[in-house]
Amino acid sequence: MVEEKKTKELKHITVEVAGERHLRYVDTINDTIDMAARQRGTGIARRTYDYLASKMKEGKAIIALEGEVFAGFCYIESWGTARYVANSGLIVSPEYRGIGLAKEIKKKAFELSRTKFPEAKLFGLTTGLAVMKINHSLGYRPVTYSELTDDEEFWKGCQGCVNYDILQRMNRSKCLCTGMLYDPAWETGKNGNGSEIKKRSLLEYLSKLNPKHALHLLEKYRQHKKENKI
Repeated sequence: MVEEKKTKELKHITVEVAGERHLRYVDTINDTIDMAARQRGTGIARRTYDYLASKMKEGKAIIALEGEVFAGFCYIESWGTARYVANSGLIVSPEYRGIGLAKEIKKKAFELSRTKFPEAKLFGLTTGLAVMKINHSLGYRPVTYSELTDDEEFWKGCQGCVNYDILQRMNRSKCLCTGMLYDPAWETGKNGNGSEIKKRSLLEYLSKLNPKHALHLLEKYRQHKKENKI
């Protein structure tokens, strides 16, 4: 008799700011990142043990646990003298995918970033439409790479990504990831010239990017929309 696999439920998972008590999960986090990169070709770069441990000690990471079992993770970084902040390394353990956990982790990381760096612009790079959808719901917009931080240390972090050679060939102007940005100034509902900011759908924002860069994303978006995946 085959035992049925129980579906994980979000209500049983705790999403919180990570601390020193969570250091024992660092290796598991990196192993989960590696597995995702191999299986799905994701653009998540592996970090050293010391780096992730420092994020936990500084209170700049979010971890999701079901009891003592690792479920997901994300951390925040600041660049350009804290003018830019990124929520990086979002990963969800395979058995916890598809229940909305990634969205809960991103929301918690967004809140933590806004608390620690209230004036900073939040940005990120992602290859996943699901993450793009989550970011858009938080107020992010797809942008060109020129609108992201020019801090060399940030871009060095891409060296551990499976797609790094593409970024190099394109002189850091584009890659498989889509850049997304949140500017706290948008909370006023006004542009710099005082005009009203028009709220647009994710599809509208994508269509305004360079056509060659955004075409495959638009096609995937339409397909996922048709299949009710997003």
